[in-house]
Amino acid sequence: MKGVLFAILGGVCITVQNIANAHIRNDIGIWQTATLTQLSGFLLALVILYISRDIKWGILGNVKPIYWFGGAFAAIILFSNMEAIQYIGVTFTVSFVLISQLLLTFIIDVNGWFGMEKRKLKVTDFIGITMMIGGVLLLKL
Repeated sequence: MKGVLFAILGGVCITVQNIANAHIRNDIGIWQTATLTQLSGFLLALVILYISRDIKWGILGNVKPIYWFGGAFAAIILFSNMEAIQYIGVTFTVSFVLISQLLLTFIIDVNGWFGMEKRKLKVTDFIGITMMIGGVLLLKL
């Protein structure tokens, strides 16, 4: 149940962040907004890290260097979402983001990329993604 609650919290925060970013972008520009958002996120994470007293900088060496750049994707995510919202609105932006995430995760699962265990997709997986795409098409009507 905790996982579901955290996923819901994450979904709510992503949606609110997308809307806030779209408004901030109109006031100060897209890359300024991305910088401000990244900075505020970094500062909050730093405060939470300090409060939790879970500071173990020595274990950073355990992380493969290629994964250190995972956070850099956030700049691309912010830019893409802010641009998409300007053209297609929040609902369609989030819908297409979710669909693209699902499609890529299917590809990653099938191929076992990034150290994930390979898995075969079931018919229900294809039905689910088809239903999501159908739902977005219904929203478009």
